[in-house]
Amino acid sequence: MSAITKLDRRDFLKLGAIAGSGLLLGVRVPERSASGSAAPFAPNVFLRVDPNGDVTIWLARSDMGQGVRTALPMIVADELDADWSRVRVVQADAHPDKYGRMMTVGSTSVRGGAWMPLRRAGASARAMLVAAAAARWNVPASELTTENGHVVHAASRRSAGYGELAEEAATIPVPAQPKLKDPSQFKLIGTRTALLDTKDKATGKAVFGLDARTAGMLYATVVHPPVFGAKVSSVDDSKARAIPGVRHVVQVSQGVAVAADNTWAAFQGARALVIAWDNGSFAMSTPEISAQLARLSDGPTIEAKEAGDATAALASATTRVQAMYEAPYLAHATMEPMNCTADVRRDRCEIWAPTQNPQGTQSAAARLTGLPVDAVTVHVTNLGCGWGRRSRTDFVEDAVETSMKVGAPVQVLWSREEDMQHDFYRPAAHVRLEGAVDANGRVNALRVRVAAQGIGGGRGVDGPAVTGFTDLPYAIPNVHVGYARAELAVPVGFWRSVGPSQNTFVLESFLDELAHAARRDPFEFRREMLSEHPRLKHVLEVAAERSGWGTKLPAGRARGIALLDDRGSLVVEVAEVSVEGNRVRVHKVTCAADCGQIIHPGIAEAQLSGSIVAGLTAALYGEITIEKGRVKQANFHDYQMLRMREMPDIRVHIVTNHEEPGGVGEPAVPPLAPAVTNAIFALTGKRVRKLPIRLVT
Repeated sequence: MSAITKLDRRDFLKLGAIAGSGLLLGVRVPERSASGSAAPFAPNVFLRVDPNGDVTIWLARSDMGQGVRTALPMIVADELDADWSRVRVVQADAHPDKYGRMMTVGSTSVRGGAWMPLRRAGASARAMLVAAAAARWNVPASELTTENGHVVHAASRRSAGYGELAEEAATIPVPAQPKLKDPSQFKLIGTRTALLDTKDKATGKAVFGLDARTAGMLYATVVHPPVFGAKVSSVDDSKARAIPGVRHVVQVSQGVAVAADNTWAAFQGARALVIAWDNGSFAMSTPEISAQLARLSDGPTIEAKEAGDATAALASATTRVQAMYEAPYLAHATMEPMNCTADVRRDRCEIWAPTQNPQGTQSAAARLTGLPVDAVTVHVTNLGCGWGRRSRTDFVEDAVETSMKVGAPVQVLWSREEDMQHDFYRPAAHVRLEGAVDANGRVNALRVRVAAQGIGGGRGVDGPAVTGFTDLPYAIPNVHVGYARAELAVPVGFWRSVGPSQNTFVLESFLDELAHAARRDPFEFRREMLSEHPRLKHVLEVAAERSGWGTKLPAGRARGIALLDDRGSLVVEVAEVSVEGNRVRVHKVTCAADCGQIIHPGIAEAQLSGSIVAGLTAALYGEITIEKGRVKQANFHDYQMLRMREMPDIRVHIVTNHEEPGGVGEPAVPPLAPAVTNAIFALTGKRVRKLPIRLVT
């Protein structure tokens, strides 16, 4: 249960927020501790109704194009019956505890507990404003209605704006159980209302990381070790210092920084450095890594899931299928390369960062500078794409250390090459599968053995590595999932949709193999196994119907289908594909999605469509390869993105309902690759068991 309390101006100012009178509410979006106990009350979303009628909402989530600065205020404003044109959003600076967990990852901005608390906040403020009007007019509150930022008494034709009532409302007790709207009464939620930040982004007013400026700022870049685990042995910076505009060359923990009067001079100075590296012991290349993962997948594993008796069911099966699937490392390749601006002084540190992890940024700066956390201010800018990459703090540490070393504020910008070759990559994986189909053409057993690096710490099962296998949406009576952790020096991290990004490709492709072995239609095969999952079954049927599944296609084309249940959302995709020689062309993608209550359909459709583009890019081109301990790819010439001419016709069909909201930023990524590879098999009879897709003619 969320909690809501009034704040006085003195408490509000302690947060460093803009001073102002009116009605101030603190809202607690509940979180759970590691032990599962409820956290103590502390507001982490703040709502103010100003005397001038403006409604201001402080948000602690990072915006990386997912529309969070519109979607979350819409929830509050709808229950408040606010005038949308008077709603203002303030990006919260980092704070160690006042905003709860500020990390923006995993499609959790709406679904991570914010939905009901934000509704209650808006409803509480509305009830308090109504009570203030009732007291002023000496009429029962039941006779009053609210609309567009006003309280209305129809019988006497009186109306008062929220601003007029704000001070009086601040004296009213917060209702314990504010009455929430029935979904049929929503006026903003579920509509394509204007996004609050579109104008600023279109006119260039919106501040991204690279837009940060402060007095006396230098521009810097960092050269990092080319081999994972390497360290600087020696530096000859004489040629770098001769570059006009170069002011400093300093060594930082992660490499060598060049600070200059402008970014171009810093980049030129970096290229002129002569650095000797101690490369350490890691010298593996992709073929060796692949072979090691293959050996691990064929050896002992840790049990991640056991249901029924898969071993016995497989041993007695009359129809048995075995396969090995492989997924590569992937870079995030965000459009805005890693950057951070830091100004470290004797008694304070100020940071401007496009970060998904404001509190981690604050903690890292405090650790490096020796300053107390409350002496570190972190301003969260817009992010030019995140995908999980900006949940790390390595680029922040570069900026903080460089500022400390040169004694001036600096903006550190990584070159595209540094960004590509010093990522936290989506882990490579090898997966061995065995499946059995019974006499009725149903899957009776499934055994999965995953070998991959772990994103999390420890020695046991890595949750992300087996997600999608341990939480199967299908009714399969006998399932065993095993995991073997690979210990490699390649840094790995969270990539958009995390474990399902590769595991859905594996699972949904293998299910097509089982459907083929059972001589069943892939759609019907899946639908039968979803008897215990009616919502997903319905989405599957919508996707099949909207894509024309089973109808005749032009010669040389075929369809493939795949699905996902993840992050509170259900997504099914059908890809229409042709193959010419070894070139794959995706002509159309039909996406049906049940993401629960949709806040803004336009945002949801954009996120689902963008996810399909990301999934198709990875399926056709995405691969990071290692050669003697270093990444071979350097820029977009050899880490290719999908081009405009390759864009398929994308049709998104949202299944509407009023269930708890699910995530929309990630679940449409994983089904794309298997939908395409399953279509390739339907067309050519060739199975694609390794990404990216490469057909040999």
